[in-house]
Amino acid sequence: MKSSREEVLSITKTLVRQESIVNTDGEKLLAQKLHTMIAGFSYFRHHPDQLVLARTTDDERERHNVMAFVKGTKGKSKRTVLLMGHLDTVGTDDFVHLQEDACHPDRLMEKLQEEALPDTVKEQLDSGDWLFGRGVLDMKSGLASNTYLLKYYSEHPEKLDGNLVYLAECDEEDSSHGILSALNILSQWKEEHSFRYVGAINADFVSPRHTEDRNRYVYKGTVGKLLPSFFIAGAESHVGSCFEGLDPNLIAAELTRQISYNPELCDEADGEVTVPPVSLKQTDLKPGYTVQTALSAFAYYNFFVHSWSPKDVLEKLKGQALAAFENALSIYDERYHQYCKTAGEPVRRIPWPPRVFTFEEMETLLIKEHGKSFTDHMDRFKENLLEDTSLDVRMFSVKVVEEVWKWMADRSPAIVLFYSSLYSPRIRITGETPEEAALNRALDRAIEEVQPMYPHPIKARNFFPHISDMSFVAISDDEEGIEAVRDNNPAWGTKHFVDYGAVRELQIPVINIGPYGMDAHSKLERAEMTYSFEVVPTLTRRVIERLIGTEEEDARIGAPETESGFR
Repeated sequence: MKSSREEVLSITKTLVRQESIVNTDGEKLLAQKLHTMIAGFSYFRHHPDQLVLARTTDDERERHNVMAFVKGTKGKSKRTVLLMGHLDTVGTDDFVHLQEDACHPDRLMEKLQEEALPDTVKEQLDSGDWLFGRGVLDMKSGLASNTYLLKYYSEHPEKLDGNLVYLAECDEEDSSHGILSALNILSQWKEEHSFRYVGAINADFVSPRHTEDRNRYVYKGTVGKLLPSFFIAGAESHVGSCFEGLDPNLIAAELTRQISYNPELCDEADGEVTVPPVSLKQTDLKPGYTVQTALSAFAYYNFFVHSWSPKDVLEKLKGQALAAFENALSIYDERYHQYCKTAGEPVRRIPWPPRVFTFEEMETLLIKEHGKSFTDHMDRFKENLLEDTSLDVRMFSVKVVEEVWKWMADRSPAIVLFYSSLYSPRIRITGETPEEAALNRALDRAIEEVQPMYPHPIKARNFFPHISDMSFVAISDDEEGIEAVRDNNPAWGTKHFVDYGAVRELQIPVINIGPYGMDAHSKLERAEMTYSFEVVPTLTRRVIERLIGTEEEDARIGAPETESGFR
């Protein structure tokens, strides 16, 4: 087998040259181009039914996944490994005057020579070992490595005692329509071909954890991601009589102060700690300018988890919201007293106690009070709201909460806590199942064998630190945790639905072996070629062959030519 570097580089450039920004037609075009490329492999000319261009389901856009499989001929094992990676990217607006070159690495790097760059970036650009461009790192070089390996095993199925499944999914950067749609075909193939999925290998990018970090990381499992959201009802007033009401923006501000960057809300597991939550949106819900204070406000926060369930997060944030509400009332009371003293006006008692509900609690209360009249009204409201295609799932959700709030008998100030977007489940690979234990051993051994060929430390960690489609091939939460997502998401069943049961049914232990680089999602996005085009496919190959090949072949295949390429 010839050295991987040149071929993975060539495939990477081919993929990058086709712009595939999420939620644009470029996603569809790249999927078609990739499908055509793979259809040209000799194996798939003879087995065209093992390659599909699969349109996503329940999706407002036309876009596709590319899926394929190779059946090994070494034996009769049904063990199956899944290779996965996404084909979409973020946009290119950040390239500004270099936007036309963003998807043309050679042109871009030539233009970058004329730019004022940080010293480290300039050294990397001049080294000849770094490739720049949109999607080079996140994650077309990882997808290129997987495509290269698919081609190799399609030419050498005799090296596999088992099966290799390939998935290039769209829409990872937004709503994961790609991987969620792929679940149906993965399950179908499992049934039709008796596949026994023993491991999945994702190829998303890895980066330094801090400026002095020289390690290259592989990951066992992944972080989970939630979007806890808050509807804040205030008490409106004319601005000329502001102390007659309660501005919900004051409560929202205290909520952000309470939650953003709060280390108490970092989740530790297996010696690793998530970054704390941070605000992603904070706004009031006034449609335009008036001299009346806002009726309500809306805020939501990124929230990562390693061990906490969605139910745990609701309980923790309910306490944080109550503290924020109390802080806001305390500030209000102090400033009201100062004002009354200065203005010579009498002080009245603040009439509002702090109140915090989860969406589930509020909805349960209203169903008890109003029964079918409430549920029928909300069903109609949500169906009608779907016609407004300008609403993303987050704004759709808060409008549902706003409508539900109108049914409350007591509409004095309160906070309603809910989830307004996709939950990407956390995955802990503990080694407790035979499949997890085998995957851990295969990865550890692969690192041990490849490390002498490469100068920088290759380290395994337990949680991939970014949102990824890894979250949808296995699940670590119990049913109670998933029910907390379902029952507290106002868009569930209309604007938003995830078949977590299908994820649980597959339950494929997953690791990440991906390209190394820096500044993903910026105009200086770049990948180190030696690691990304040589080490990554070698590590991935060795894990594959430990799981569905033999250790003897695993230690031999590709080693001589690859060793000479590592620098």
